[in-house]
Amino acid sequence: MWQGLASLTEGMFVFAGPVEVLGAIAGEGSLLLRSAGVTLQSAALGFAIGNGMAVVLAGLALALPRLERLISGLALVFFCLPFVATGPVLRVIFGVGEGPQVTLAALATYYTTYLCLLVGLRATPASWLDLVRSYGRGRFSELIHVRASASLPYFIAGLQIGAPAAFLGAMVGEFTGAERGLGVLSIRAMRGLEVDMTWAIATIAAAISAVAFWFFGWLGRRLGAGPPPLLLSPRREERKSLGFGALDLTLVVIAVLGLWIGLMQAFNLSPFFAKRPQDVLSFLVADAANRDVLLDAFWQTMSLTVPGYLAGLALGAGLAVVLVTQPRLAAAALPLAIALRSIPIVTTAPLFVLALGRGPAGTITIVAVMIFFPTLAACLEGMRRTPKAVLDLFATYAASPMQRLIHAQLPAMAPAFLASTRMAVPSALLAATTAEWLATGTGMGSLMALTASTSNYNLLWSAIMVLAVTASLLYALVRLLERHVLKTFASEQLAT
Repeated sequence: MWQGLASLTEGMFVFAGPVEVLGAIAGEGSLLLRSAGVTLQSAALGFAIGNGMAVVLAGLALALPRLERLISGLALVFFCLPFVATGPVLRVIFGVGEGPQVTLAALATYYTTYLCLLVGLRATPASWLDLVRSYGRGRFSELIHVRASASLPYFIAGLQIGAPAAFLGAMVGEFTGAERGLGVLSIRAMRGLEVDMTWAIATIAAAISAVAFWFFGWLGRRLGAGPPPLLLSPRREERKSLGFGALDLTLVVIAVLGLWIGLMQAFNLSPFFAKRPQDVLSFLVADAANRDVLLDAFWQTMSLTVPGYLAGLALGAGLAVVLVTQPRLAAAALPLAIALRSIPIVTTAPLFVLALGRGPAGTITIVAVMIFFPTLAACLEGMRRTPKAVLDLFATYAASPMQRLIHAQLPAMAPAFLASTRMAVPSALLAATTAEWLATGTGMGSLMALTASTSNYNLLWSAIMVLAVTASLLYALVRLLERHVLKTFASEQLAT
């Protein structure tokens, strides 16, 4: 199929078949191997740092439930920073070296693992916690001996989702001015319309990401990450005080502004490119022309991000249902899905746009592909976490596969699916702005790339703030829906 598609599009500079890809790898094998090693080193270091941060943040959120929303809010804001804008800023800060690559790999990884781990830490049977307390043990013993074991499968799922994201982050960092790596080779190949080399780079990157995905899956199976015992959690009523939510929001805003100003002062960053909050506010208020430019680009991006986001969620959840109900298809469909997601968007975005045109179809497709696989992985893990006791009960009553799906597996999938919808919000904006940056020349992605190259840092930082605030607001809306659903299907997931 791959070779046939390449033959059909011959002369369009879009696809290269496996024969051409293997030829490019054979001809430039030494160079590709060295470059892959450089990128992999940065991605692995960022992956380790990001997941270490995720473990610490999840532990703090569980140990200090009153600060959970503040911790999650700060983690979200940093995750929502667009790579297109933060990459050039990091390059100015770090200079030549792997600092931007490692930082972007960590930023691309930590939040997905944090969410998955937090879901897992809460997915602990109440009977286990009661047993620990009956022996006079405290919260630390609960965490080490009970919650850590229950959260292992969710943590593994976060690692699987984060591995391709870390490699993508490292490649985006290399796009900002690195001297070596697959990202540097990608720029050279795309500028020269070397389709064979572009797909060779994409294939190598996809292979590395796929191997990492399968490795963590194998590790989870070796560690015995099986279905959990039955959870019987009473339905919890949430506090309905709007003032409590307003206080959380106020604390997050104060903390973000404090970190923004404090970090710039601590590192003694030049006000010429490192704009402070007051600089951004005065720019947006005083300059109506630039404000109009920013808003026009923003609406262009959002008009393509939302359809791609919804399509990716629908495709991911739908395929997960099909693979669980028809397990024979999983052997063929899952490797294809992993390979599709593992291909770095920075190498294929221009080719997608070239094939589908610079209109909405290209960008929407790129966003959907970016969202599709994390949703698929989360939903599969959620349905596989259906307690065995529940499935045995349905088997006892000779329930049909459809009844088992609707009344057991879909409710078990709900927490993982809703967590993936939250994770997908920043990822959708990342995909859209990356496509605009590298291919379409429209929207916020193109605007941020242009302002970075022309040193219009007021407009660049304004764009960063607008996208971060937008992603945070959309995330909050999804979170409201999630909490409403979790009250019925997974009340143990609600923070106390």
